[in-house]
Amino acid sequence: MPDRDSKTVTAALVIIGNEVLSGRTRDANLQYLGDELNKLGIRTMEARVIPDIEGEIIEAVNLLRAKFDYVFTTGGIGPTHDDITSAAIARAFGIGHHRDPEAEAILRTHYKAEDITEARLKMAEVPVGAELLDNPVSKAPGFRVENVYVLPGVPRIMQAIFEGFRHSLAGGQPMLSVSISSDVQEGQVGRELGELQACYPNAEIGSYPYVKGGKTGTSLVARSTDQVELDEIADKIRDLVRRHNEIPLE
Repeated sequence: MPDRDSKTVTAALVIIGNEVLSGRTRDANLQYLGDELNKLGIRTMEARVIPDIEGEIIEAVNLLRAKFDYVFTTGGIGPTHDDITSAAIARAFGIGHHRDPEAEAILRTHYKAEDITEARLKMAEVPVGAELLDNPVSKAPGFRVENVYVLPGVPRIMQAIFEGFRHSLAGGQPMLSVSISSDVQEGQVGRELGELQACYPNAEIGSYPYVKGGKTGTSLVARSTDQVELDEIADKIRDLVRRHNEIPLE
């Protein structure tokens, strides 16, 4: 992987599929990609869930690829009529769309001759000039055009493809985090957390209420690329909690 530097490297995710929006399919790709990209020093700054509508895909991809270093899409590159992501990506870039000979050869090698259908060969259709991304599970490749990586929606397959190219992604410093839980209520510390955030503008400080064992509490989370800064913030959050109650920190 390229050397990391102090530059903040950013990414956006586009989750494509009517089945996700309808609730029939529970998305698992956002959490996986967010976690794995952070390990590489790539910060996920935005995620969108959009339908299988060409115009929506084109609009989202064109906006996000200009705004962030990387864009990852999931869904819509299968063999059915509503799998339109590949063609939409080609139109977003203003390039042709074709049946890629290498992708077709991969599919013809994977399937028996009698099982080759036009629907399955549709999975060999990619934008002209796209870089194929190896699929070790079901063989139908994902692909990349410039800074846009187009992946299937099935989590197991998406993850396998991602693992194959993750080494090529250039990241910055990974985001570190610390979480401090206590019975302090969010409303008690809101003002002071805001003041602390103002002192550390390059960090992220958040509060997340929870209920555990019938009791309410708050998880106070700090995130930073600087371990020294993170330790300082964590100490100040602990002091803040102690000032508000004497309940031991978890």
